[in-house]
Parts: sequence; C-alpha cells; structure tokens
Amino acid sequence: MAPLGSGLILGIETSCDETAAAVVRRGTEILSNTVASQIPVHAPYGGVVPELASREHLRNLLPVVRTALAEAGAAWNDLDAIAVTEGPGLAGALLVGISFAKALAFALDKPLIAVNHLEGHIHAVFLEEARRASAQSHDGMPEERLPGRQVLALVVSGGHTHLYLAQPTVSGWSYRNVGRTVDDAAGEAFDKVAKVLGLGYPGGPWIDALAPHGNPEAVPFSFSQVKAKAHRRGEPGALDPAEEIYFSFSGIKTAVLRYTKVYEMEAGIERRRAALAEIGNPRPEDALALCDKRTLDLIASFQRSVVDDLRRKTFRAAERFAVDRVLVSGGVAANRELRVRFTAEAAERGLPIGFPSLALATDNAAMIAAAAWPKFVAGTVADEALTAEPGLALGR
Repeated sequence: MAPLGSGLILGIETSCDETAAAVVRRGTEILSNTVASQIPVHAPYGGVVPELASREHLRNLLPVVRTALAEAGAAWNDLDAIAVTEGPGLAGALLVGISFAKALAFALDKPLIAVNHLEGHIHAVFLEEARRASAQSHDGMPEERLPGRQVLALVVSGGHTHLYLAQPTVSGWSYRNVGRTVDDAAGEAFDKVAKVLGLGYPGGPWIDALAPHGNPEAVPFSFSQVKAKAHRRGEPGALDPAEEIYFSFSGIKTAVLRYTKVYEMEAGIERRRAALAEIGNPRPEDALALCDKRTLDLIASFQRSVVDDLRRKTFRAAERFAVDRVLVSGGVAANRELRVRFTAEAAERGLPIGFPSLALATDNAAMIAAAAWPKFVAGTVADEALTAEPGLALGR
C-alpha cells in the first residue's frame, strides 16, 4: 500500500477530442476539473479528425494542466501521483497525454498510474456519489461505493456501448464485460443521424433538444436480434452467447437515411444545413424553426427507439445477473429522455440507479483521477514502458 500523503492526484485525459486535467483528493473531492473542448475544430467535419485532435492536445495540454493546478490551489510537489488515460481511444491523442504524464511523473519523482477510460466513466458515477456522501471509510472511499455484491454499469458514449458487472476488491474493482455493440456505438448513431438531418455536431445534444417537439411513436423503428460472432465464443473469459447482451445501432442509422429518401426530405435538409452554417456558433434552438413536423417526428422516434433498446437490454442484464444496482455513464448518459426512462424502470424494479452529473458525463479528467485512487492505495503503478492502447479492453 502506498503512503497516502495529501491524497492529491492529477488526472490527465486526452483519449479523443477533449483535453482535460483535474486535481482530485482521495478519489472523492474534486478540487478542479478543467476541459478544453475541440468541438469548434471538428464541427465542420461532422466528426473527430484524429490528426487535428492530436494537434489540439499538444497545443492545449500544458495550459490546461496549469489551470487545473491553479484552480485547485496546488503546487506541483503537493501531488501524490499523476494519472493518465492509457486507452481506449485515438492512438495519437492518447500518446500526447501519456508522453506528458510520463515526463511529468519522472521530473517530479511521483508515481504514474494508468487508467482505462471506460473505468473512468464508471468512476464518474462513484465520484458524484462521493461528493454527496458524508461517511468515509478508512481509505477515504465512501461506504456507499462498496455495494454488497455487484453493480451493472452501462457505459454509453460516442465510442462505446458496453455493459459491465463491477465488483469491489481489496485492490480496487474487478470488471466483467457482459454486453457490447457489434457495430456503431449509441453516441455515434446520434452523431451520424444528426449529420444526415443537417444538424450540428456533436449530434446528441441537438437530438436531445429537438426530440420533445416531435411524436416519438410516429416512425416505428425496430431492432433485429444480434447473434454472437463465432470468433468470440472461443475467447478466454468470453461469456456463453446465450448470456451476453448485444447492441447494434448501424441499422437504425441506415433506416433514418432511407426514410429521408423515401419522403424526399433532402432539399429541406440542405436548406437547414446551409441556414445553420450562416449562424455563428449555432445552437439546437436555432434549428427548431428550420425543422418541419416530419423531421421532428423522425428525430423523436429515433431517440425513443435508441433509448428503449438501451433500457430493455440493460435491465434484462440486471435481472439476469441479479445485480444490486445499475449505473449509467458516458456522454449519452446526459440525454434527458434516457435519464427519465431509466429512472422510471429502475423504480418499478426497486433497483437503485446512479448517473454522473452532466459535467462528469462527458470526457473529463476528474473521473480519471478518481479511478486512479484505489490503484494508488494498492500500489498499482505504471512503469516507463507505458504506451497508448487504442483498443484497450476493460475486465474480462
């Protein structure tokens, strides 16, 4: 076990298009959480351009780290450890953060802790609960972070749609992957559908804001049954295909595109795209007057279908594995309809459910520092061989 010292960990997150740094005390108290967004850089392309993301991280990382330390009122030597996202993510973007963190840890003679981005999203919920908790255990972790048996965590974002069984252990947490997408992630589907409809980037907030103005039952989307791929069945630790939950969102994206062609919506989409392009920093409310009823119904129906697919499969897994509670994290966890429908389903089943705050739902470094704390306490540190792992998995 490492000496606990001040309990301050500097977290660094550069897995995709957000340059983030945060200082968190003992995995529970956020002293600062600074994020430099790259949305204006990538918005003209309707998605993240990896080369541009890496360049922006190089430009922003040192100022962001300095801001995080200043806001926390901490000096370099006050830190107990440096935590950084190891993966998954964009290779070039990850390497910027890892290279900086390794150099900083070496210069300060501080431990370096590698964190899985997906684990960070799960700890965003724990961190949110820790901020409200008054009782602290001997290692600084709130008692409510230690459920009796196991937690089911849905991590749903632009790059990921995964279900994990999470259990506390002596050295932190163990994870078992029991659900995954076989193609597009849910957040990716939101982005692509928004682009198809001539809306802004990232697509999730635009669709979330416009969906309440449409009829969610107007367009009857359906999801076909997804079966296990043969190569997964022989992988070490893989679940029996009858147990694992599969998501697929490429089909609904294609269905939306086909719908726009069948109903000849292309001209309206192009007019909307052009009108929004003329507005400096357009917002979803700017698009409302540019959307007819058919478009708003399509948006509402798309969102309802995706949310319901996530809800049905998550609670099916919760029942199958007899979990004690459900957590939902990642950028899509900020979606208002998802929160409402998941909360209602959890209440019906008598299952506690947790979400991160909106600030902690999207990529941030506070979640990385929080996830690093149990590793620091257990003495689990990285060495000089640490490098980016773009396809890093979580658990078994």
